[in-house]
Amino acid sequence: MDIIKTETGGLDYTKTVEAMEQYCLKQDQVECSVIHRFGPGIYIREVHIPAGTFAIGHYQKFEHVNIMLKGRVTILNENGITSELIAPFFYIGKPGRKMGYIHEDVVWQNIYATDERDIEKLEATLLIKSDYWIENKQLQDNITRLQHEGDREDYLKVLSEANVSHEIARMQTEDETDQIDIPMSNYKVMLSDSMIEGKGLFATATIEKDEIVAPARINEKRTFAGRYVNHAINPNAQISINENGDFDLVAIRQIKGYHGGAIGEEITVNYHQSIAQVHRYKEMICQQ
Repeated sequence: MDIIKTETGGLDYTKTVEAMEQYCLKQDQVECSVIHRFGPGIYIREVHIPAGTFAIGHYQKFEHVNIMLKGRVTILNENGITSELIAPFFYIGKPGRKMGYIHEDVVWQNIYATDERDIEKLEATLLIKSDYWIENKQLQDNITRLQHEGDREDYLKVLSEANVSHEIARMQTEDETDQIDIPMSNYKVMLSDSMIEGKGLFATATIEKDEIVAPARINEKRTFAGRYVNHAINPNAQISINENGDFDLVAIRQIKGYHGGAIGEEITVNYHQSIAQVHRYKEMICQQ
């Protein structure tokens, strides 16, 4: 991959990064987990990148805190000079993109001052994703849409059995009167456009079997996980009902997270099983 230069012979950093991104997205992608951590007035986007990876970040819109907790990386600066960063390392990042080679496994945190906990909104506010990245995602989405044709058909069957129209189901999903924010904690999921129905919940880091993905219902109110988790015939998660009546979304097998620039698997449950489970729980409560 050649360095692209300006007319005066200097490094054209933007075009070099864009060309490198196009090249890299055509290669096999490695697991690059993203964990979302929330505290009072703070959001931490934590990225894990394995050694031997050439990594390119999205464009950061705003100045923010960067902390490299672990690892060693050589980055290409906009002036064409490389710098080696060795953890622990702290600096204030300026707007722009980072690109570099990972020598030792890296754990990198981007830290933002915000009270927002909707990761889809956060990424739209904080990051710019390139046109080529978006085109590549749309191509992958088209493939995924075909793979979920059976799930979409079975979802309509669930609605028919419940005597609920698609329009009513969509209206219930969009109803925010019974919504509740997720607790401040660490999460490996985000909302994105689903190839099954509307919005869906997607893994951004590997989720192991029996791991709690996110709370789905708290005090009889739905979190974003309970609101947007979609149906699949062969799901990768299920609803677990706690003793206090709250619902958790729990993985029933390992779920793949981010690989390179590609978002992970959509997290799904089987609505047939979930509805039956909730009915059994309600019957048990009534008998007590």
